[in-house]
Amino acid sequence: MTDLSALSPAPSGARDAVLKFYFGPMDCGKSTLALQMNYNHARQGRRGLVLTKHDRSGEPQVTSRIGLGREAIEVEDGLDLVALVTAYDRVDYLICDEACFYTVEQIEQLADLVDEHGVDVYAFGLASDFRSVMFPAAQRLFELADEVSRLQVEVLCWCGRPGQLNARVVGGTMVRTGEQVVIGDTDDAPVRYQVLCRRHHRAGRLGEGSHVARHGARPPLGGQTAQVPSSQPSAGAAS
Repeated sequence: MTDLSALSPAPSGARDAVLKFYFGPMDCGKSTLALQMNYNHARQGRRGLVLTKHDRSGEPQVTSRIGLGREAIEVEDGLDLVALVTAYDRVDYLICDEACFYTVEQIEQLADLVDEHGVDVYAFGLASDFRSVMFPAAQRLFELADEVSRLQVEVLCWCGRPGQLNARVVGGTMVRTGEQVVIGDTDDAPVRYQVLCRRHHRAGRLGEGSHVARHGARPPLGGQTAQVPSSQPSAGAAS
């Protein structure tokens, strides 16, 4: 036991910095946890930056489906994260929401910040896209992170099984081809996403009253199925 409370400032130099990646499907609370973690660290007197990319709001901020939110730095493809952080007098930690949409080079920069500058990095995002193929940035985080954690907030498929994968739905039909990243959410927008169990993602079944993926069961990657309309903006399913 120590005399330090949960809100005591973290002692400097007490440990090595860490790179942690928290992942899961949509609706599992990634952005909520990111905001809570930022609050906890800031309350302990630590200085941090909150970063995001393609938040569901369309703005440079981190928002959650339960109504929490705060401003954040938008991570554009050309942003050098090491240069960003070292421009400040002091940064103890980074909260990186929607990290699956960062570039692989930016994931390398996050590792550099941990190893060379002693900055803790907490990254949050999806592991795989609507085809169940890993995002390149997420794959690199799996390879480099000190800790990788699947979030434990259970998301259910329409059948009641645990939801694992995000299906892209265009005009009520599940699609398997198109740009890897397209803006959408879980509402009734023209392009939306639905969390499914592995069985029903592979079968293309969205539940009663929904359309089965065109041409029936799961086609090979690159098979001829419904295309995402080209008018849709390039971005991604927010977590």
